Amino acid sequence: MPITDTPEKSNNALTETLTISNDIMQVASLNTFVKSLLCRIGVESKMAKKLQLGVEEAVVNVIDYAYPPGTQGTITLNASYDRRQLRFVITDTGVPFDPTLSLLPDITLNAEDRPIGGLGILLMRELTDDISYERTDGKNILTLIFSKVQK
Repeated sequence: MPITDTPEKSNNALTETLTISNDIMQVASLNTFVKSLLCRIGVESKMAKKLQLGVEEAVVNVIDYAYPPGTQGTITLNASYDRRQLRFVITDTGVPFDPTLSLLPDITLNAEDRPIGGLGILLMRELTDDISYERTDGKNILTLIFSKVQK
């Protein structure tokens, strides 16, 4: 699956799109895309790592769980920045899943006593200022919003 990287700038706004296949090997391309975007808008290093981790966690969850094993699919990441907030919209056509409704794991339990899973969703929720999900036209649309990206 080809990767597309389409920049668009207007009125101090920035919009870029990346499309990748649901292959874990595509995470390197994802990270390059996000890191480049964050550098261009001037996000300081510590904040950039936090933002990159939140986006990566969301996309890796799609890669790992949205499509049945052996099924090819695509994931589109639309990033936009308008000087007030940075928004990432992750779209896929995999199985419906709303991470905003998932129960969070009890992190007070020992690792041995906790059921597997849920930590990625907890991490996404903690790293973002807002997270929303919708299922439209057979697509999962997950929106991550980061409001405090500048010093």
